[in-house]
Amino acid sequence: MTNIAVIGAGNIGEALISGLVNSGINPETITATNRTAERREDLASRYGINTTEDNIEAVTDVDVCFLCVKPYDITTVIEELSEPIAASDTPTVVVSMAAGVTLETMTEASHSAGTPIVRVMPNTPMQVGKGVCVVAFGKYVDEDQQELVTDLLAAAGKVAVVPEKLIDAASTISGSGPAYFFLVAEALIDAGVAMGLPRDTATLLANSTAEGAGVMLAHSGTSPVDLRAGVCSPAGTTVQAIRELEESGIRGAFYRATQAAASRAAELGD
Repeated sequence: MTNIAVIGAGNIGEALISGLVNSGINPETITATNRTAERREDLASRYGINTTEDNIEAVTDVDVCFLCVKPYDITTVIEELSEPIAASDTPTVVVSMAAGVTLETMTEASHSAGTPIVRVMPNTPMQVGKGVCVVAFGKYVDEDQQELVTDLLAAAGKVAVVPEKLIDAASTISGSGPAYFFLVAEALIDAGVAMGLPRDTATLLANSTAEGAGVMLAHSGTSPVDLRAGVCSPAGTTVQAIRELEESGIRGAFYRATQAAASRAAELGD
């Protein structure tokens, strides 16, 4: 039986808990922390898990400790939990779900040499079971712990394991990526309204189209290039629209946007 702690059960923490419980993990093996009593009661009622406001109590004899706190709180929480984790009879792997904070920084914050630490960048579609978690393992994480963490994260979506040097680049695609797609949907809705469509109709069209296109990307086995070509009839309306987007520099905009996101992630880790 695997015992799990979720420290700081906000939106990402709850998405993880939901995925774990829905995948068949016994909720009684999960303990979550939150500062607000009302939030703790809600989580306990909704998922049947254990809750507490005491982080140290939560990590007692757990196999995996997920840190779902803000990046600026990560090192403080690791320092707080380092001693009880080291004193535990159960080897505990610490999994950070915060952006930017490096494995080296987290290892330095731990007072116990050899603490197994994992760095994860999740994304918000975890909240609907369609997330992507980019994972980098620290040097003290053994193979069994790697498999355990990967299996647990897979309960909320897909998992991609990368060397840490690539995690910021990967996170600009998956971690920040939902915002790019939301922005495109927002722009399409506004464009539809500008051409006379009622906003609710434009919203239905844009959102449903995004959903269908996403399913095709994920499950058709066809490349984005070929999928796009399949919509673009020669001299048709769509190919004309694509030309306008290309001449407006859409590809270059994404190159610059992802580089800006990666640079900001590096700054958060300083």
